[in-house]
Order: sequence, then structure tokens, then C-alpha cells
Amino acid sequence: MAAQPGVLVLNAGMEPLHRVTLQHAVRMLVRKVAVVHEAATGKIGPYERPRVLRLVRYVAMGWAYARTGYGPVSKQAVRRRDGACAYCGGPPDTVDHVQPKSRGGASSWLNLVGACVPCNQFKADRTPEEAGMTLLITPYDPTLRRAA
Repeated sequence: MAAQPGVLVLNAGMEPLHRVTLQHAVRMLVRKVAVVHEAATGKIGPYERPRVLRLVRYVAMGWAYARTGYGPVSKQAVRRRDGACAYCGGPPDTVDHVQPKSRGGASSWLNLVGACVPCNQFKADRTPEEAGMTLLITPYDPTLRRAA
């Protein structure tokens, strides 16, 4: 796998944000908005040559949701993502927790699927396997960018 060009920028919480040019990275160091998290060999002026920068302050990543058009997880967003009932293929009237909430299932992109009311009521507080139902749609997080 070839190394990607540029300097990786991490948020203050260590989440990858994006890549910048070496010149931009040096400007960030001069402005003291970032610190060198991982250095390459060599120096650029008084700074170590950065391979990875970490921001000093946390940056809210609302723009990451805006790019996908889904926003944070919600019933409406899950129904829009799936477009059909995950069990029968009909219109999704509501959402269903694959791992039931009563058993600790989270309300997350990876645990929610669109469902019609009859399928949701039939499944009740069981897993799809216990209810004898097959998931036609695999839940995924549409807000994550695919690594290229």
C-alpha cells in the first residue's frame, strides 16, 4: 500500500480529520494550532518534519455530517438510508433495533434498520435469529468516509 501524500491532521480527540500539504502543516505549527504527533526524519526550521499533526483544540465535525446528507443518527435518517423494511422489503414505517434495546442494544447506525410496523411487532424484543427473520439490509454508518 503506497503512502498518501501530505501530512495527516488529527483532531484533539485523535480522530483523523484530513490531510494537508507540508507547507500548510508548517503554517499550522507556526500559528500554534497544532503540534507534531509523529515526526519524519529531518527538520524544517525549528520544527521536526511532521508526518502527523494533532490539533491543540477540538474541532466540532458537523461538516462531516453535512457532506453525506444524513446528519446524526435519527429515525428519519435510518429510514432514508435503508429505503425499505430490512425484513420484508416493504416501505419502512419505523425503525428496529437489531440487538433489542431491552438487551442493551444501542441506538446507533450499526444497530438500527428501517422496518415496517408488522415486521417490527413480530420481531418484538428478540434478535432476528430468535424471531426466524433474515436481514435483507446490512446496517452501516453512512457518515463515515471510505478510506481511499
